[in-house]
Amino acid sequence: MDQSPKALPKDKKEKEPVEKEPMYRERGMNPTSVSRGFRTREVRITKIPNHFQAKKTENILILVAFSIGLGSVWRFPYLCHQNGGGSFLLMHLILLLLMGIPLLYMEMIIGQWLRKDNIQAWKQLAPWLGGLGYSSTLACVLVSLYNSALISWNVMYLGQSFDYPPPWEQCKTHSRDHGNITMTKIQCLRTVPYQYFWYHTTLDASSQVEEGIEMLVLNITLCLFATWVFLYIILIIRMRISVLMLIFSIFFPYILLCCFLIRSLFLRGAMASLRRLVTIELSVLSSLDTWRQAGGHVLYSLGLGMGTIITFSSYQTRGDNYIKLAFFVAMANLVTSLLSTAIIFLVLGFWTTTSGPSCVEKSVNNLVNMIIKGVLSQAAWPPQGIIHKPPVEYMDWISQLPSQLQADVVRFSPPCSILVQKEKFMEGPGLAYVAFSQVISLFPGSSFWAIIFFIALVIMGLATLTTLLESIVLPLQRNIPTFEKYPKLIPVTVCLGGLLGSLVLSSRSGSYVVFLFDDHLVPMVLVVIVVLQNLSLAFVYGIRRFRAEMFYQLGRLVWAPFTFLWTYVTLPALLVLLAIYFLNLYHRKTLYYISWNDSTSQEVKQPYQKIVLGWITFLSVLALLPIPVYPLQHWWNQDNQVVCEVLKKPSSSKRTEMGSNKVSQRPAYALRRLTVRDQDKGGQVPLPRKNPTDDILLQPLNLLTRSGSKIFSSFSLRGNSTVPNNPEAPKPTVLPAGGQSTGQKELA
Repeated sequence: MDQSPKALPKDKKEKEPVEKEPMYRERGMNPTSVSRGFRTREVRITKIPNHFQAKKTENILILVAFSIGLGSVWRFPYLCHQNGGGSFLLMHLILLLLMGIPLLYMEMIIGQWLRKDNIQAWKQLAPWLGGLGYSSTLACVLVSLYNSALISWNVMYLGQSFDYPPPWEQCKTHSRDHGNITMTKIQCLRTVPYQYFWYHTTLDASSQVEEGIEMLVLNITLCLFATWVFLYIILIIRMRISVLMLIFSIFFPYILLCCFLIRSLFLRGAMASLRRLVTIELSVLSSLDTWRQAGGHVLYSLGLGMGTIITFSSYQTRGDNYIKLAFFVAMANLVTSLLSTAIIFLVLGFWTTTSGPSCVEKSVNNLVNMIIKGVLSQAAWPPQGIIHKPPVEYMDWISQLPSQLQADVVRFSPPCSILVQKEKFMEGPGLAYVAFSQVISLFPGSSFWAIIFFIALVIMGLATLTTLLESIVLPLQRNIPTFEKYPKLIPVTVCLGGLLGSLVLSSRSGSYVVFLFDDHLVPMVLVVIVVLQNLSLAFVYGIRRFRAEMFYQLGRLVWAPFTFLWTYVTLPALLVLLAIYFLNLYHRKTLYYISWNDSTSQEVKQPYQKIVLGWITFLSVLALLPIPVYPLQHWWNQDNQVVCEVLKKPSSSKRTEMGSNKVSQRPAYALRRLTVRDQDKGGQVPLPRKNPTDDILLQPLNLLTRSGSKIFSSFSLRGNSTVPNNPEAPKPTVLPAGGQSTGQKELA
């Protein structure tokens, strides 16, 4: 009888329940003959937070909302602008297709297959690399820290949006510049007020990363505190995310971005800059640093290596088409990134076209109109022919005016730069905030547009950060006894630690620390984690064995091109990417970052000091430390357990107990490899037997039940009762493979 999936009745497939036993039980198959004696344990979730008690549509929306977070609106545009526009976009597309989507599908299918959180999944899949889950959690912590800083910036802009007109439309002096107002007013003319507001008012940025790190910016600190308090409330009350809320958080930003795009298309000189987005430069394609940033963004934007995808996918129903879902999530992320980047490039073209002589001409015409209307005195009349002279002479004339008249002239100056600006006008990570505030000012009733836009950004950021925190809280609750006993302790610990850890990001040099995390620390940690994940699946566990498990548990083969990519493409690409990161950090002469020069009101490149490189190394090692520590701890505990059993048990039973202990702790392996042809035939694959004891380790897992307790799985020995993990527990009742006792209850 043909036992392949095609032989099953069509109506039987369609009426499958949401939760069911693995398909090999229905067919009476022995999974041991296919999976080399390894069988995953079926996990029954006893308590799932409301975030994950969702139907298929809600789960898809959660994954999409997570992928199109602030990384698409904030991170991708400034990386694309910083690295040549179209060249960076081409690199991103190549790496997304060859590396991003296959790895995203890998994490999705692992979560659906094992039905476990990120920490437990890697303990089962590759026991000696069980520390990968803990390292992913620490990487998630690092990402959460600087994502909270991004949300605090959004909250800061949201609070300023209630003023009319918004304060970023005109340069305003800061309290610390009270004694030097004249110089501050002149500095406003060197740049657009939107950039000046970002660095000077919002961040109160220092000139170097080493300066001002001990001085907190009050407004940013209060916004950061409010962010973590709100996140704590969400985690405590288990706020349910409805379908309508998910749809709003996804589609409402799209509507606003489309409105901004249409308005930006009509800006003067906008299309000239947009050409950079489709122009490919060969010199940029040969830059290893650009490939490094493109690869790091692919991993970051899709959430790879953070454990979030695995944890969320473990709650999905069996039978979901993850190939289509992986492509859909990746394409939604790409479309959002392109839409945001196009708007920002249009604004950059507008700034470039309207700076220099064009800004001087506009300023002179504006002053003349104000003098004719009687708003300004005749003393503010510009010199004859000033519009035909270099812009510097216009600034020199303003600097010679009396202080009060000078303040009035600057106040009525249009929001453009007197100095000539080039295409790379602004390369820092605040580009998105500056550009979007410019677009908002172009709409009538700009305060209203600012309020709804930054509300959308706050909701988007909170949705992403809540997902990250849930992927930290849930695995830790299940794997650390203290947190399992006191479940409300972990949200307090995570949120309080997050607040204290992110305070440094609210200092005067906090934006530079955010850039340090975002450009160097987090991507390198993610690359190391994903390299080990890919290595574990492709070579430690084995691609053929993995395909066999997928076929007999999910009822279909893994798409062959993906298995080819996991083996021969993604892993070499990740290793090359990791080598580039190490060379960039430790063999490059100088690392630079973008800082703000307050005296010239311009961005400048500053070199990192050696102490900064030391901090990157320390935090990277700290995040990756569980990977080598876990196997050492596992080996130490296993060795002590064997010694204790030898001392306690009689000598006649030593061999049997030690053997059963090994079997219960790690999967057994068969003696024969499975080929794809054997799978396609749909029949049993016989195993060669060298001696009568060969099949001791090849028995299928038996379900063990205790009266009034949970169902659990263990390995069994032929002719002997199964030795449970807890020697003091009552003896279980042994059921035949695939059997089920009367009255057996499954946990919901």
